[in-house]
Amino acid sequence: MADPANTVLVSAASAWEIATKVWIGKLPGAVSLVADFEGLLVREGFETLAVSVDHAIRARQLPGAHRDPFDRMLVAQALAENVPLISNEAVFDSFAVRRVW
Repeated sequence: MADPANTVLVSAASAWEIATKVWIGKLPGAVSLVADFEGLLVREGFETLAVSVDHAIRARQLPGAHRDPFDRMLVAQALAENVPLISNEAVFDSFAVRRVW
């Protein structure tokens, strides 16, 4: 991520998940993050990865019992865009996605 030659993509699904968790009270410390999420991405030089119809269909077609819709979307996007997924969640390994961290 620190290498300026890399393009860092942040999924719209990540923004949606964080905003949802703030709304239901699971991430009260992230209120300011949600309030300026796009501004933070711009300041950090990150690019937004929108959720496409293809991503949605791929997320539904993924195998496995892991049912978290946000996780499934991130995996589908990483596979569709042929990019690694940055996460410390080992559950992603069951989807054969390239995971960093």
